[in-house]
Amino acid sequence: MADFMKGDLVRHERFGIGRVEESPKGGNPECEVYFPRLGKQTVVSSDDLVGLSDAETAAYEMVKLAAREMTEEDLPAIEIGTRWQGGELVMKPADAGQASKAVPIETFFHKIVLVRDRLRVMEQQINSHKTLSDTEKVELQQYITRIYGSLTTFNILFKDKKDHFVGQKGDG
Repeated sequence: MADFMKGDLVRHERFGIGRVEESPKGGNPECEVYFPRLGKQTVVSSDDLVGLSDAETAAYEMVKLAAREMTEEDLPAIEIGTRWQGGELVMKPADAGQASKAVPIETFFHKIVLVRDRLRVMEQQINSHKTLSDTEKVELQQYITRIYGSLTTFNILFKDKKDHFVGQKGDG
């Protein structure tokens, strides 16, 4: 059984990096760990955890600090089109006996922007990946381009054309 203390940074094979919130007690190998990827604390066996090295811990803390310093004000503003401001997205089931669902369109728009931003991060990670071949990078990039193409339907929501999703252009 590994000996972890509250605050230790650890890695779990399935959940990624986390911070120990409650250390193992009384011979019980389980501890509570907050995993940002899960967005919650979970109980795991300390045998399934590996402590981060000093270098990994320093790198993790630097990234965390950089993320904290980067506020939404630092990011380019992505605005919803004025005709949609204050609107609702209403989803009606085919069965009239079932209730419709209404969502503020700004909430839906925010989710679309998050998807786009996460796709951009994925693109960067693919392009900078050390073990993928150039051919593999191109193939994965083509999938992402097709995903962007599938999302062009939502371009109507964006105020500025520069913020639109752009898929693969046709050959003519």
